[in-house]
Amino acid sequence: MIQALPKLVTFEEFIEWFPNNGKRYELHNGVIVEIAPPTGDHEKVVGFLVRKITIEYDRLNLPYTIPKTAFVKTPSAESVYLPDVLLLNLDNLPNEPLFQKVSTVICAASVPLVVEVVSTNWRDDYHKKFADYEEMGIPEFWIADYKALGGKKFIGDPKQPTFSVCQLVGDEYQITKFTGNDLIVSPTFPQLNLTAQQIFDAAL
Repeated sequence: MIQALPKLVTFEEFIEWFPNNGKRYELHNGVIVEIAPPTGDHEKVVGFLVRKITIEYDRLNLPYTIPKTAFVKTPSAESVYLPDVLLLNLDNLPNEPLFQKVSTVICAASVPLVVEVVSTNWRDDYHKKFADYEEMGIPEFWIADYKALGGKKFIGDPKQPTFSVCQLVGDEYQITKFTGNDLIVSPTFPQLNLTAQQIFDAAL
């Protein structure tokens, strides 16, 4: 028995199809993927990071914002992601052809920082999104693995909660991992006074 391959969807078809049913969807290489509803502890970590990031860009008087809902579209594949935290540079949004109509960015200059808080689909964060954000040229990518769900090659053996800062150097991410009371070092926010454990504790 030959199984039919799913019909691949373009970005335009995905946006036109997107239902207003309260559910979250992404497009992974042309395949529509429903994102599982987030858990309460996941959302507490997201909210904590949003608050800390907002304090930093307000203090530095940077032209940034964090939208409630906005997509990141990859340049070389039909993939569209809905990051847990997306920091946008307001000054570059006039250069975004899709933002005004469908709240979607395609330019790395619009995204100083993107954050994924790891859940059961951890492979997407450590593999797919890592590679696509890197290819896009997004300068900084945080992976908050507060429940130590990722593979051992990403968070060590034995596995432990890990906060990864991926900094774009040339055209590749250089990864620095933080655990416990390590003070997080962020190129975007060099005065950030935050430990990995504070982030993990936000889930409690």
